[in-house]
Amino acid sequence: MAVGDIIVGIDIGTTKVCLGAGEVNNFGQIEIICCTSYKCNGLKKGKIVDEDDITLSISKAIKQAEEETELKINSAYVTIPGKYVTIVQNSIVKDVKDKFSGISQKDLQNAIMQVKDIEVPDNQVLIDVDINQIILDNGKVVSDPVGNLASSFTMNAQVILAEKNYIRKISSIFKKAGIEIDGIIPVTLAERNLVLDKNELYDNIMLLDIGAENTDIGVFEGNVFRYTNTIPLGGNNITHDVALVLNISEDEAEKLKRQYGLALKSFIDNDNEIVLNTCKDPDTRNKIIKSSELIEIMEARIEEIFSIINKDITNQGLKSKINNVVLTGQGIININKSDVAGKIVLNIPVKTSTGRAVSTVKPEYRTCYALIRYIASRPFAKSVSSKIDTNSKEELWRTILSRIKEFFYS
Repeated sequence: MAVGDIIVGIDIGTTKVCLGAGEVNNFGQIEIICCTSYKCNGLKKGKIVDEDDITLSISKAIKQAEEETELKINSAYVTIPGKYVTIVQNSIVKDVKDKFSGISQKDLQNAIMQVKDIEVPDNQVLIDVDINQIILDNGKVVSDPVGNLASSFTMNAQVILAEKNYIRKISSIFKKAGIEIDGIIPVTLAERNLVLDKNELYDNIMLLDIGAENTDIGVFEGNVFRYTNTIPLGGNNITHDVALVLNISEDEAEKLKRQYGLALKSFIDNDNEIVLNTCKDPDTRNKIIKSSELIEIMEARIEEIFSIINKDITNQGLKSKINNVVLTGQGIININKSDVAGKIVLNIPVKTSTGRAVSTVKPEYRTCYALIRYIASRPFAKSVSSKIDTNSKEELWRTILSRIKEFFYS
């Protein structure tokens, strides 16, 4: 990662496509230079149902970003829902070519090639390798082995596979939009460093991103990415339930959900009366209900979401290993006491995300921002920059100066 590198991240959600672009500053940190979004209806319950609609949404989001930054975006990183991902734990021991000179960059690169050399099923494709630990032959754990004197070292990593059919569709969509894919990263893996606080990064954590129609699950044992999946339920299901049971419009149901957002009826302070304005039955126009009736509907769906998650992690044999659960996502963060509802069902401590960087980004852009941060922090990557062109006068002047310096100093 070099100063001036620009990383573009795209998150395809069930209601919109969000794009973020970040530039590496002089301190090696990411500065967000733009965030854009465009409505999208091509993804339903994590499944691609309309490739052309997603293509259009990506193209519109990119066009907005290009107009805002005066850059030409040619490539981007993209997220993938957990339901299409399989994680394979792998560990290899690499002999050092010259133990007296220390571990070389070539030794490291060969180890990475070796750790990802696994048998991949016909219906899957390798999309990423997440290296979580390197141990020298003396037992010392190092973040970067290059230069250390050792005869050998052990590399522990998660080899991340994805469903081939989904990758084909995503590749086709981006090709139609005229954009190359720099990399494909699971949602919760991208979000981990943004959503979790410093202590949680070393704990056994389940990260739950509850969006509009999906809930992405990510289970981490310290810095080991253990498991990911997607549950096809989210905040919109709560809205649909309210609209259906009360026989009102989706818009009013969403408004009531936000206004009276509470996950548990037992926490009601005042059981206020609510006047319903859009009842579809003419005989019950301006119907009056109690707020407890509304919250009871919401409570039932929230309980179901956590119950399905509980069943999934129990079936995977992971529940006993999880110490804490962290909630994020626009489908849940505005509903008070969701953490308490989750704790009751899961029987594990649950909290809403308090990661330091979370509050600095608008909720709708958090996943694409997290993706940019994840890519920028990747160890051992030769280059992480997206492919960007610019025709700005400032960049032209920099190019001219660069060529002059090459002429005189080469």
